[in-house]
Amino acid sequence: MKNNAVLKSLLLAIQGAIVGTGAILPGVSGGVLCVAFGIYEPMMALLSHPGKSFKVYYKMFIPFLIGWVLGFTLLANVVEAMFNASATVALMLFFGLICGTLPELIKDSERSDAKMGWTPFVLSLSLAYFLFNLLERGMTGQAETSALSFVFCGLVWGLSLIIPGLSSSSVLLYMGLYEPMTAGIAALDFTVILPLLLGLAITVISLARVVNSLYEKHYALVSRLILGFVIASTLKIVPSSFESAGALVLSLVCFAVGFAVARGMDCAKEKQGTKE
Repeated sequence: MKNNAVLKSLLLAIQGAIVGTGAILPGVSGGVLCVAFGIYEPMMALLSHPGKSFKVYYKMFIPFLIGWVLGFTLLANVVEAMFNASATVALMLFFGLICGTLPELIKDSERSDAKMGWTPFVLSLSLAYFLFNLLERGMTGQAETSALSFVFCGLVWGLSLIIPGLSSSSVLLYMGLYEPMTAGIAALDFTVILPLLLGLAITVISLARVVNSLYEKHYALVSRLILGFVIASTLKIVPSSFESAGALVLSLVCFAVGFAVARGMDCAKEKQGTKE
């Protein structure tokens, strides 16, 4: 039993590291990765009712948060170097990670209510893909940096937690706010950090309880709507071209590695759940 608990904590820490790494990378949605690794629903419960939910989920959140911090601070540099070397190869790695979790997400949704049709999923997928395309085309330009602009950054970061598929980094890049924000965080500039936290808190406080309540009352419906957002977002990060035949081969290898890692973690979690 002790070994099972250690393995489960290790898996959660690895998943947290992947989410922490992806959270600050353009084109990758932290919310999608949270859904993919089964942390999204508990996270919404924690944000809605911190005191009550922490007692239930603390064994999940402590290793996940440790991994997230490590991923955010350490592994992000490695992945950022991969992006600088070849963005297509790095995106294919994350594409593989997300695709590897989809079979388990679909099974989980079917287990919750097998009678419900997949119309909500199709509608969500179509609408989300259209909205992401619209957002990508419309949000270009350079916004002025000020306290209000960093509050806006926080609002967008909060939305990327609540709405899987919305990549906050990509939106902020389009507006020219991503680099000033990350530079301010790195320099521990509280004129950046405090407005950022304010915006984040406003989004989380206003929306997390709504999402959590919907999950509690209409799990199958919400899970299929969220799955549509996840797949639409995943389709948006698939590279449409490759620099060379070598880059294509390397990209396919990275996709396979990401897929295998995600499936391996899902299978390991399922075995742990069966044993317990």
